[in-house]
Amino acid sequence: MALDFFKKVFSFGRPAEQAVEPAPEPPRPAPDVPPPPPPQEPLREPEPVEEPQPPAPEIPDDTPAELPQDEPPTPEIPPLEEPPAEPNSPAFDEPPPAPTMGALPADSQPAAAPQRFLGRLSVGRDVAREEVSAPPPDAAPARQNWLLRLREGLGRSSRELGDNLSGVFTKGRLSEEIVEELEEILIRADLGADLAARVSDALASGRYGLRTTEADIRRVLAGEISRTLEPVAKPLELDLSHRPHVILVVGVNGTGKTTTIGKLAAKLRRAGLDVVLGAGDTFRAAAIEQLKIWGERTGSHVVATKLGADAAGLAYGAFEEAKERGADVLVIDTAGRLQNRAELMDELAKIVRVLKKLDPTAPHTVLQTIDATTGQNALNQVDIFRDVAGVSGLVMTKLDGTARGGILVSIANKHRLPVYFIGVGEGVDDLEPFEARDFARAIAGSSA
Repeated sequence: MALDFFKKVFSFGRPAEQAVEPAPEPPRPAPDVPPPPPPQEPLREPEPVEEPQPPAPEIPDDTPAELPQDEPPTPEIPPLEEPPAEPNSPAFDEPPPAPTMGALPADSQPAAAPQRFLGRLSVGRDVAREEVSAPPPDAAPARQNWLLRLREGLGRSSRELGDNLSGVFTKGRLSEEIVEELEEILIRADLGADLAARVSDALASGRYGLRTTEADIRRVLAGEISRTLEPVAKPLELDLSHRPHVILVVGVNGTGKTTTIGKLAAKLRRAGLDVVLGAGDTFRAAAIEQLKIWGERTGSHVVATKLGADAAGLAYGAFEEAKERGADVLVIDTAGRLQNRAELMDELAKIVRVLKKLDPTAPHTVLQTIDATTGQNALNQVDIFRDVAGVSGLVMTKLDGTARGGILVSIANKHRLPVYFIGVGEGVDDLEPFEARDFARAIAGSSA
């Protein structure tokens, strides 16, 4: 019985153990089933993985390969901003200089100008290379305003001429007597005997006995004036193969030399040229101060000295300083001197000699300012200054209601010097390129 009992006990115990063993085995396949999800969870882990920033130096190296696949992380480019945090590394020391050069265009332009401005530049209403002739988009309104101001400036000459012509052509048909009176009128208007003769010949040919109106005379007069002035209506040209290009401004007292220099400097500075102004009028403290004001207004460097100093010494110092700066243009003011004062003209000749010692081709441009109210005396001024300083071009100033603009026609007919600019006011933009056709129509009072 006891044996049977033990057999039963052992027989029940074995199956129980066998039943317990299969029970633990089913949970094992269950852990094998979850492994597939783990690969899905690690895909979510890269984002939390970035939170532990200690391994950050290694994460950016791995992320670039994975970032192109997922576009959301790409906005997280702040790691690319970390390189600037390493200013000591040579790779990141090179970019800073680039922004600095871009941040100093005004100061660095003089240094870059030799590369940007080589060869010849044409200075008219704006500064442009010779091959560039297209007018700016806003040229039409500016031109209309300019023509109006030009007609107002030459109003006196035009009115006086018109009054005289009206008195002549009330007589009816054209005759020799009328033609002779017309010649006298044109000569009194400072237009010169040569122009008067040409206008008379143009009217007389085939018109005797015919009825001629004042409008016909004005039209013929405008045509002859335009033909006389067209050969001298040229833009100022700067040859920047000579650096600095030296412009010497001469003229008698009160012709607007300093103001013309300021207006010209404004044009050149707007074009990005580095300009140096030399205050060579050492006889007037007001002239030195005036040039300094223009230098501040235009952003030009001014070289000045004490009152009464040697003007030739000032020209020497201004040239040396302009050359050291790498300036493009040097404009030198001179004291107003009458053409009949030999000692003053000798001093002007000395300035020219000093400049030629520094540069045999200097001064490259000699501008003479002519007061439009001067009349016939301007012819003598041009004669003297041309002999002493080698005047290469003219600027007519003070074209206001008191102007006697006809003298410019006489000067052009006699000297054939280029007329670069005319000034119609004191403003910085009141220096306009000379245009023969517009000038001729304004002084003749003709609209055609």
